[in-house]
Amino acid sequence: MAMLYPNEQPDIATGFGRRKVAARACIADGKVHIRNFLSEALDELGFITCACERPDGLRAMLEFERPDLIVLGLSGGGIAANEILEGLAQLKFAGKVLVFGPAGSPMVTAIGGVGEQLGLDMLPLLPTPFSDQELRSRVVSLLPAESPPSPPVDVGEALHANWLDLWYQPKIDIRSMSLQGAEALVRLRHPTWGTLTASEFVPDENDPHFAALSDFVMTRAMEDWHYFVGQYGHVEIAINLPVAFFENPHAIESLTRRLPGHPAFEGLLIEFNGADLTRHLPLAKKVARLLRFHNIGISVGGLGAEWPALMELTDFPFVEIKVDRSFVTGCGDDRLKRSACRSILELADGFGARTVAEGVEKRADFIGARELGFDLIQGFFLAKPMEPQKFARKVLNRPVTLAQ
Repeated sequence: MAMLYPNEQPDIATGFGRRKVAARACIADGKVHIRNFLSEALDELGFITCACERPDGLRAMLEFERPDLIVLGLSGGGIAANEILEGLAQLKFAGKVLVFGPAGSPMVTAIGGVGEQLGLDMLPLLPTPFSDQELRSRVVSLLPAESPPSPPVDVGEALHANWLDLWYQPKIDIRSMSLQGAEALVRLRHPTWGTLTASEFVPDENDPHFAALSDFVMTRAMEDWHYFVGQYGHVEIAINLPVAFFENPHAIESLTRRLPGHPAFEGLLIEFNGADLTRHLPLAKKVARLLRFHNIGISVGGLGAEWPALMELTDFPFVEIKVDRSFVTGCGDDRLKRSACRSILELADGFGARTVAEGVEKRADFIGARELGFDLIQGFFLAKPMEPQKFARKVLNRPVTLAQ
């Protein structure tokens, strides 16, 4: 019996306070690649997922927890699927059942009919192949209507419980459409709330666990780099750290001793948030100069309203400027946004720094960024952040394709 469980979790039926918890889904199918694919897709929608291979595995799992959704595949045949449905009916399963398979298949039709006869709450068939939108449309009633609290969990607890991970979003050359690197973004897999983004849990720089979180990011990024190099070769990874991290006199030594000794390693980017950098500009400039000797560059991330402060600099030790999505969105039509972007691009060009348009989510913004002369783009229009294994499979060694 092959089963994949989330971390041990309490039986929560109602929610945390007045907010809803993430829905739980179990994928029941005999093929591991199908289970993994659907787990990833449901994870992105905010579900907490587990999976099982055979009917007896599903029955055993249901003795301990009741998922909100059973996603039923038919790779094991109609008899196995029928057995699963009968087991769910015997256990008086109150959640929903989603069958996926080829539309028009007699077996798919028969299984749907059996579920209805047994009194199960059957969702409309998910035909294969299916899109993200089709999957979302089937399960939208189970998605939480409210966001989790911020922060939902102590960061120290998350570190101790191994709930943290890094996901990667590619940075793409706007002309050649080739991969130029990836930004590492921290994620928290909470046993109740599901996958949370950094904005929902990262503490401020005065939190006692902030240094430990920074250590985790540095260590995990370099571990992932070793994994990527075997799939593709060197991938330039950018990690996010606060400028205040480098107030510690041992910070640079702590960082550099984690760098790979691999001959393929060509360097690392550290991204300072634009507002954070301008508040600590002397320290940021000092750190940037020192890190250059270790083949580490500093990127100015999410630069928005603070950009005029950088125009006054006579020296610029930063290698990259990432323009915030608030300036990029609608830059093709908004005269003021175009003017601000042009000023930032002129600043970067004058100091030999490359530019990145952040948050590109629409074709019009992609076209606007290209016309303005950005070097790289990053955003949902090309790819969402994804787990390291998915990033390697879907991005490395594959041509970049534009969204439709």
